Amino acid sequence: MAFCSQCGTQVADGSAFCPNCGKPVGQTQASGASPTPAPPPASNSQFTSAPIEENIAGMLAYFTIIPAILFLVIEPYKRNRFVRFHCFQCLFTAVALIAIHVVLGIIGSFLPLLVLPIYGLLGLAELALWVLLVFKAYQHQIFKLPIVGDMAEQQANAV
Repeated sequence: MAFCSQCGTQVADGSAFCPNCGKPVGQTQASGASPTPAPPPASNSQFTSAPIEENIAGMLAYFTIIPAILFLVIEPYKRNRFVRFHCFQCLFTAVALIAIHVVLGIIGSFLPLLVLPIYGLLGLAELALWVLLVFKAYQHQIFKLPIVGDMAEQQANAV
């Protein structure tokens, strides 16, 4: 098996073009020769041109719920599994954190001194979680959280 010199994707022997980036594979061109044109992109959503790379879109999905909702309705992101996963994980995590805050608010009305340090720790945990998810999405990784990650994966696969 060979690898694409442009993007590093593994390419089957005998392939003329990289399946990921569409660049010619294994052809050395003489100087002055015209380059071989790349084949037209396939109809698959991962090959359609997007104004923003999918890892950047996945990262931006975690900046409040507004970009997550927008990416779920805007082409070509609404068909991109990677972006959909991060959008749904952001939305499901936001719902879970809102539920936690409501429960702590109810408990805090009865025991305010007990809940006050928990709010501080929860805020730090939310910040650390947000940084982790943004960083993993930027690295083009699918990092699944324990419960909401499985739900997000199911929704991302249901296109």
